Amino acid sequence: MIKKYPIVYAFIDSQNLNLGTKKDIFRHGKKIYHGWELDFEKFRVYLADKYRVNKAFIFIGYIKENNYLYNQLKSYGYELIFKSTTKDGLGKPKGNIDAELVLHAAAIEYNKYDRAVIVSGDGDFCCLHEYLLSKNKLAGIIIPNRLNESSLLKKFHDYKTFIVRDKEKLKKERH
Repeated sequence: MIKKYPIVYAFIDSQNLNLGTKKDIFRHGKKIYHGWELDFEKFRVYLADKYRVNKAFIFIGYIKENNYLYNQLKSYGYELIFKSTTKDGLGKPKGNIDAELVLHAAAIEYNKYDRAVIVSGDGDFCCLHEYLLSKNKLAGIIIPNRLNESSLLKKFHDYKTFIVRDKEKLKKERH
């Protein structure tokens, strides 16, 4: 008898993941975490191996000059969902993807998967976690590091994974 695995989709907040691994974090004036660069190719394999993710959606602000990056991510097996960007007060591009991620996970893709993995430490997704949990569809919440975790996510203890623990396996190697 062939065992049928559930269909698992990952919904990735690209900015939360990227900034949560890259930046140095300070607590009470003391540096306690050193930033690192995530290897997105290794991360896609990690999602497949650890959670059996069939499809991984990256929600990302669109910047024309980043087409090389977008093509690279697609070649690693990600599906990209773009958000138009605006400029903040300092002229930096800003693309808030929260609504798109929730819409795809709770409506557009909802009937196509059995379980979902949400990649973000952002508390804005708490309502999505609660909804997926109530429907028995929450497979996991992947958070870059403990200091990047919203206090609203404390109650999802059994579902959380902090990828900083797998930093050595997931970091981009410098050549």
